[in-house]
Amino acid sequence: MTSTTGPTQPLPAEQLSATTLLRFATAGSVDDGKSTLVGRLLHDSKSVLADQLEAVQRASASRGQDAPDLALLTDGLRAEREQGITIDVAYRYFATPRRRFILADTPGHVQYTRNMVTGASTAELTVILVDARNGVVEQTRRHAAIAALLRVPHVVLAVNKMDLVDYEEPVFAAIAEEFTAYATELGIPEITAIPISALAGDNVVEPSATMDWYGGPTVLEHLETVPVSHDLATCHARLPVQYVIRPRTAEHPDYRGYAGQIAAGAFRVGEEVTVLPSGRTSRISGIDLLGEPVDVAWTSQSVTLLLEDDIDISRGDLIVPSADAPATTQDIEATVCHVADAPLTVGHRVLLKHGTRTVKALVKDIPSRLTLDDLSLHPHPGRLVANDIGRVKIRAAEPLPVDSYADSRRTGSFILIDPADGTTLTAGMVGESFAAPEPVRAETDDDGWDF
Repeated sequence: MTSTTGPTQPLPAEQLSATTLLRFATAGSVDDGKSTLVGRLLHDSKSVLADQLEAVQRASASRGQDAPDLALLTDGLRAEREQGITIDVAYRYFATPRRRFILADTPGHVQYTRNMVTGASTAELTVILVDARNGVVEQTRRHAAIAALLRVPHVVLAVNKMDLVDYEEPVFAAIAEEFTAYATELGIPEITAIPISALAGDNVVEPSATMDWYGGPTVLEHLETVPVSHDLATCHARLPVQYVIRPRTAEHPDYRGYAGQIAAGAFRVGEEVTVLPSGRTSRISGIDLLGEPVDVAWTSQSVTLLLEDDIDISRGDLIVPSADAPATTQDIEATVCHVADAPLTVGHRVLLKHGTRTVKALVKDIPSRLTLDDLSLHPHPGRLVANDIGRVKIRAAEPLPVDSYADSRRTGSFILIDPADGTTLTAGMVGESFAAPEPVRAETDDDGWDF
């Protein structure tokens, strides 16, 4: 059980200004118009440089198109341009006077669903597109399930290509009702439905003149005004140690610092901390940021912590406030999205990477696989194949300090790796509760995997 105690002092104004940044992802089925929407968003918000637009115009003309194909602003790979599809996640950075944005345009093909997991893993909002002619399809449900699995707090349903259904309100209303019911059952806390035509620009940046029956925000207006929580006062402070710094120079003969990027929360000089999984405690005597001492450091900053006591700490350890330490366990139950072509099976020997720590692990059980059509659970499938979502039980070779993913998206997540070739197999999100740790057996196999 994880404590809810966190830092209580207010954070500096510089950190609070981070609320002006929104990370969001786009998703949807093939040919729903994701790249066109992103291109329209960039173009109409004046976020495209003149030479970029000229290049798109030339490429469009070479393909016999009269108007510039705005999808080419995001489809950067040659194969994407040639096939007219999105293959990789395309990241774009732009800003308006009201907010800064980091956008991840993710693929629509089923075989690239794994890329959507990557793009949405750090998103605070996901825009899921639906073709108004096709309505909610299996890939729509899959993307909604992934958004719920990754606990993305805000979801926008963009019903695209309204121009191809004569901008009829009943078409939009039926799709919005079906999707909202499905997403609500998944547990998505907020759904906003917007009828758009990315090709014509209706309700993307400017309100549509042909859909006067719609009185809600445009896509950009919603992106600019949706509340984004960066309140670190309630976050669990976590620093995965990446490197131990010991210069041993004449200037710094006794310097011993623990460097890493703060995964969540804030650390302050004088705060009592615990090092996991050892459980040893000390107090922060100093924090170095970019070579300068500071009194406080917060999420995403790369820092070096100095402690009052000389204790054994190495890469892979986790530094946390003593009053807010997670439990350590070898038995992990989680919801996962399988991303590899090879299946994940019961008894699979894997490497589990959590933060900066990588340990051997065994897949002890696969209790269920999610059926996306009706959200039913298929019990004990025995294996998960590419793009499957299911529950797994894992036994790690060493205790790990894991949070519930509901409490911390950074330290409640992990990946499973094939030890043979380093391929990423599965992305996992730790469940709300863990099984009680079992004692480690003394006997081991010759290869050291039986634990």
